[in-house]
Amino acid sequence: MNENIDIVVGMGEALWDVLPEGRKIGGAPANFAYHVSQFGLPSCVVSAVGHDELGKEIIENFAAKGLNQLIAEVPYPTGTVQVEVDAAGIPQYEIRENVAWDNIPYTDALDALARHTRAVCFGSLAQRNVVSRSTIDRFLDAMPVTDGTLIVFDVNLRQHFYTREVLDSSMKRCNILKINDEELVTVSHMFGITGIDLEATCRELLERYDLKMLILTCGVNGSYVFTPGGVSFMPTPRVEVADTVGAGDSFTAAFIAIILRGRSVEEAHSTAVRTSAYVCTRQGAMPLLPADITA
Repeated sequence: MNENIDIVVGMGEALWDVLPEGRKIGGAPANFAYHVSQFGLPSCVVSAVGHDELGKEIIENFAAKGLNQLIAEVPYPTGTVQVEVDAAGIPQYEIRENVAWDNIPYTDALDALARHTRAVCFGSLAQRNVVSRSTIDRFLDAMPVTDGTLIVFDVNLRQHFYTREVLDSSMKRCNILKINDEELVTVSHMFGITGIDLEATCRELLERYDLKMLILTCGVNGSYVFTPGGVSFMPTPRVEVADTVGAGDSFTAAFIAIILRGRSVEEAHSTAVRTSAYVCTRQGAMPLLPADITA
């Protein structure tokens, strides 16, 4: 990987989703980085795996996909998630604890990567353990401070693996917040936000944390991108859903990729909607995107 170019990083969990039809590599950061790369931007996934066959397979799979990676090998088992998909195609997760991605080390190589990172996406799940949380904080501290740097916090509330402290700290560190409608209800209750509707609640978060953008996804009810000066709304396309695993990550990746190309919020939003709708029609989180989307 050429260290002299600006890189887009997905940082956090790398794991196996154990689906009814078999194992598939998952984890929001890898999904994000993979889809960013499909839009022609240099990307890298940062995580950790164990000294085991599952970890070896993850590294080999990413290499086969041409995905740049900074994956540490640590003395913990590679992460797995048992995924059950309901009749509507909505995944339910059982996430194994005390695994490799809970223990991502901060290394010289990671510090060097941070200094060449133009955009990063991280979530709340990867911060359930103090080791990975500290690594994410140090990475953000090492990134260049410019107007064009994008720090995306993709709220991903899973089971009991989040705290008010982690959410507050992450929203203070990011300049783009990505959240879904169910998470918005949880966060608004946790932080005492009493907006009369979704827009008022999002506006309060946008202002409270001085965000460039707040992306709100509402499943079949569409999605919004709030900025200090306006709002973009896009309906959700009607498609035949195979499963929704990774759809939100592909939305974020497409949106950030188009913004980094210098295009408008509306263009980025439209591409993100088309991308996530396509991913919903395919099994697993990392399908190859058609050229008419990524062009």
